[in-house]
Amino acid sequence: MKFLVSSYLLIVSCLAYFMMQDKELKESMQRGKEIYTDFCITCHLANGEGVENTFPPLAKSDYLINNRESSIKGVKYGQRGPLVVNGVTYDNTMMPLGLENEEIVDVMNYVLNSWGNSGAEMVTLEEVNTILK
Repeated sequence: MKFLVSSYLLIVSCLAYFMMQDKELKESMQRGKEIYTDFCITCHLANGEGVENTFPPLAKSDYLINNRESSIKGVKYGQRGPLVVNGVTYDNTMMPLGLENEEIVDVMNYVLNSWGNSGAEMVTLEEVNTILK
């Protein structure tokens, strides 16, 4: 009987945790969409497809998934020099956007969960705080 009660409580706790995290992610993505519209849409476009040979796509981007820390660092401090996204080399400059760490969390959560990007673990403030130049 103790095992059943313990198992039940564990399952309920896990479900509550994941439901709360899902709510937090949705709220973060909503804020992130506004930030994306204000700061990123000009280069990466509304659909996240970027501009061919100029600004890399964020949609279905292997770079974002495989280079999470570098992606966050690029948003936080800007990015210069070549990078390969979906097999195409881009060599341009992204200037620092001047976003607060909380805004970086939100825009990264939006980008990592939009346009065919999915399954990424939620970006947290603690994670962004640890990214140094």
